[in-house]
Amino acid sequence: MARPVDPERHAARRLQIIDAGLTVFAERGYDGATTARICRQAGIGSGTFFHYFATKADLLLAILELGTAETRERAEALEGRTDALGVLLELVGATADDAADPRIPGFVRAVAGVMHVPRIAEALAADDDAQREVLRVWVVRAQASGQARTDLPAARLVSWLMLLTDGFLERVAVDEGFTAEGEGDVLVDTARGFLRGG
Repeated sequence: MARPVDPERHAARRLQIIDAGLTVFAERGYDGATTARICRQAGIGSGTFFHYFATKADLLLAILELGTAETRERAEALEGRTDALGVLLELVGATADDAADPRIPGFVRAVAGVMHVPRIAEALAADDDAQREVLRVWVVRAQASGQARTDLPAARLVSWLMLLTDGFLERVAVDEGFTAEGEGDVLVDTARGFLRGG
């Protein structure tokens, strides 16, 4: 008779492997991140790894999907807030907070190397859509309450905010002197000035 699965333990082990994968992808890049290295980092055997993920590509997808889920959870937690501009600046600032994890620059570079793979591209597009939708909701609210400029439509403001945050992550990934801790406040100030208009 099969042993019953403890859902909490299963979820915790899955997150343990995801965390190890993030570390190894960041250190070694996608090609250098072997399942053996990921298993060593996680402190598990290969059988355990393959019980959760069929391939390292599936693990990478799980990391990306977890990020998308966190974006949606963040959006739900914001409901009920009335300071739309404050929310937008928190969302922009969260990019810098997330990028403060020392693994993020390497992970961004690892993903960039495989973003042409269809399944990875689809996961990145889903994440982009989730982020764009959260920003759109709050840009519309900020415009309606007079907290954000109205000379540009909401969709354009969202695209520019995405450009700011995506560009910030890219700079953190490729420029050692450009750090999330050192530049996060400038990112938020830039977004604030842009949203308020000239």
